[in-house]
Amino acid sequence: MSADIGTSALEEAGAVLAAESARFAGFGWMRGTSGNLSVVLSRDPLRLAVTASGHDKGELTPADVVLVDGRGAAVNGGRPSAEAELHARVAALTGAGAVVHVHTVASVALGRRSPGGIVLKDLEMLKGVGVPAHDVEVTLPVIANSQDMRVLGDRLEAARDPRMPAVVVAGHGLYVWGDTARQARHHTEIVEWLLELELRGR
Repeated sequence: MSADIGTSALEEAGAVLAAESARFAGFGWMRGTSGNLSVVLSRDPLRLAVTASGHDKGELTPADVVLVDGRGAAVNGGRPSAEAELHARVAALTGAGAVVHVHTVASVALGRRSPGGIVLKDLEMLKGVGVPAHDVEVTLPVIANSQDMRVLGDRLEAARDPRMPAVVVAGHGLYVWGDTARQARHHTEIVEWLLELELRGR
């Protein structure tokens, strides 16, 4: 175990991520082994607990997490999600304490239909991500996918709107973040609701 992160802290983070994963899997947003979650355990140096690769997200245990560094590399062994590097990039860039990545139908469909971004306004649910419900227009960024997490991170950094704690990756899914795992969950549920509404409206 890393000298700066104790076993109990990693296990506690694992329990949180297992519970959050089960919730999202129950919604059908993390089918099979898709999707991944993380929570920040320390800032200096940056350390995150990330869900392990290849596990059914509806059946995770507190042990199914990997400690990674600011580059997304495993600190003490284990195989983190392939997107761990992007989780670390988002945490460093935004100051987020937790990051959620889910594969929802609405995010993939709208990412294809609106490659320039998804414009949202005059919706009460926007309050849930800190945006006024009226007289303010906000764009949920859409970025092109890449298997290179450094490239994807650069695209996210260039496109992100600080008012919107989320980004759609075209043909892939949705990344959302928050100060805590609970806030990241709330943001994810709200952004997905907005996407579903937009999809039905079209």
